Amino acid sequence: MTRSAKASPLQNPTRPILALGLEGSANKLGIGIVEHAPDGTSTIRSNVRQTYITPPGEGFLPRDTAAHHREWILNVVRRSVQAAGVKLEEIDCICYTKGPGMGAPLQSVAIVARTLSLLYGKPLVGVNHCVGHIEIARLITHADNPVVLYVSGGNTQVIAYSRQRYRIFGETLDIAVGNCLDRFARVVGLSNDPSPGYNIEQEAKRGKRLLPLPYATKGMDLSLSGILGSIEAYTYDKRYRTDGSSAKDSEGFSDDESFTSADLCFSLQETIFSMLVEITERAMAHVGSKQVLIVGGVGCNERLQQMMDIMAKERGGSMFATDERFCIDNGIMIAQAGLLGFRMGQVTPLEKSTCTQRQALQQLHASLALHLYSLLRFRTDEVHVAWRA
Repeated sequence: MTRSAKASPLQNPTRPILALGLEGSANKLGIGIVEHAPDGTSTIRSNVRQTYITPPGEGFLPRDTAAHHREWILNVVRRSVQAAGVKLEEIDCICYTKGPGMGAPLQSVAIVARTLSLLYGKPLVGVNHCVGHIEIARLITHADNPVVLYVSGGNTQVIAYSRQRYRIFGETLDIAVGNCLDRFARVVGLSNDPSPGYNIEQEAKRGKRLLPLPYATKGMDLSLSGILGSIEAYTYDKRYRTDGSSAKDSEGFSDDESFTSADLCFSLQETIFSMLVEITERAMAHVGSKQVLIVGGVGCNERLQQMMDIMAKERGGSMFATDERFCIDNGIMIAQAGLLGFRMGQVTPLEKSTCTQRQALQQLHASLALHLYSLLRFRTDEVHVAWRA
């Protein structure tokens, strides 16, 4: 007996409606405008982004990132509105990233969202950053009901939809995949332009040696702090060559014994991505899904997509992913998720238009952590996905 599909609770609008999305949870400042039409189609009207790039070897601090967003946000809003060919008066709702993310950048963008809401008399919609990634990827790829691998600088989760929630089946137990890659890029002095993760991907293509690294999957969870410590330790090894020369070095190591930063980047990617494929496959088997959708900034890594595609095809399934326009943090993902919620009556009152950055509550006193837990976290599985059956 086949189970009939439930009807979508999301009704088509009676007229075209527009949403402006503002994203600034990390070093990407993005503003996008999406339109939902009466025939059920969605159109990306604009998707403008400005990235805060630091010198090689440096990360981006919350204070400096917030200053960048404050400097550029009016310019980016103006460019986005012009590209969309609309006026702010025509926008139906203002959507902003409520969290999770870096506190100061989130707050800087939220202030502008509130100001626009008050100036133009438009309702506010606070959006979960992770759900934004999922919804824009679903729109672009037309994936039906996939297991989602969410991999970015601040998050690593394996997710599946059930009963109007994006349920987390597995996640990192310590640091995120993107954070691990970015930190190692700083160790070996790779550029942050256009992003450290992209430059690790390019460097890895020149790698020839697969060096042993810790492999830490635990059910559908994984741990990455140990692998980061181990890969950093290789840079202090006497066999490590920074110049990539082929002759014997001063220590007398030959090509077969020595290794380069390209080898380290290659080894790091292969090991981490193998772990991600394993936990994703386990989740697919658990829920009986034949589809996997990769979202988040690390999701545009071609090697990760290739490995995941092989696994999915071996299971008789399919792999879906988007390019850097939609994988990397952007405003259109906030507009899309926010407009879906808005059409279901989800609006954020001005007095509740706060931001929620994820806190390391496990480091606090147990009683204080328990008290703050519901106030500070904003996990993917806490969002009511009212627009899905």
